[in-house]
Amino acid sequence: MTAGPYFGHVKTVAILGSGQVGDALAKGFFAMGYRVVRGTREPQKMAAWVQANGAAASAATFADAAAAGDIVVLAVKGTAAEACIESCAAQLAGKTVLDATNPIADAPPEQGVLRYFTTMNESLMERLQKLAPSANFVKAFSSVGNGLFVNPQFAAGKPTMFIAGNDAAAKAATTEILTAFGWETADMGPAVAARAIEPLCMLWCIPGFAKNQWHHAFKLLQA
Repeated sequence: MTAGPYFGHVKTVAILGSGQVGDALAKGFFAMGYRVVRGTREPQKMAAWVQANGAAASAATFADAAAAGDIVVLAVKGTAAEACIESCAAQLAGKTVLDATNPIADAPPEQGVLRYFTTMNESLMERLQKLAPSANFVKAFSSVGNGLFVNPQFAAGKPTMFIAGNDAAAKAATTEILTAFGWETADMGPAVAARAIEPLCMLWCIPGFAKNQWHHAFKLLQA
């Protein structure tokens, strides 16, 4: 691994969430030599994961994980995201928080289209930013399946990850992470742009639900 200006000082990544999204991102960070602490409501249930990944892995409460992380990744279900952030808002102050969540409702898709609990005039990330105003949220990893998070391979080249957030330094750090994970990055602007990024998950999932096709990603073409 070649450490860049941001990765050069990162030692521990806190991933809030115990599911598959967190698993996939943890593998990527482990591969680059970083420690990963998983935040969860019940850290003891992560014992097998910790044992499987050795000394670089640990588990803690959401608050303790957030405190330990040099950077933080939010990887819980969308319906659990606000409660998670409320539980550790103080520990997130001043930190870059990659927000991989989508506001997917606890309801089945409608003809292959996911249902969201937000409207087009708000995003889940904006809600989270209000709950932890001192944290630097950046929407990322929300528009593609977790199997493509790290080193996605396509004949047409690198896919595009769309990001948004209010803090320029946090977005620069996120871009460096995405570059290391094999992505090109398109910065869509401030947090309000998450209103347009989060629905990309709906679009990404339609070929999967309709045709069981899950190996695809978005590409932004520019003149």
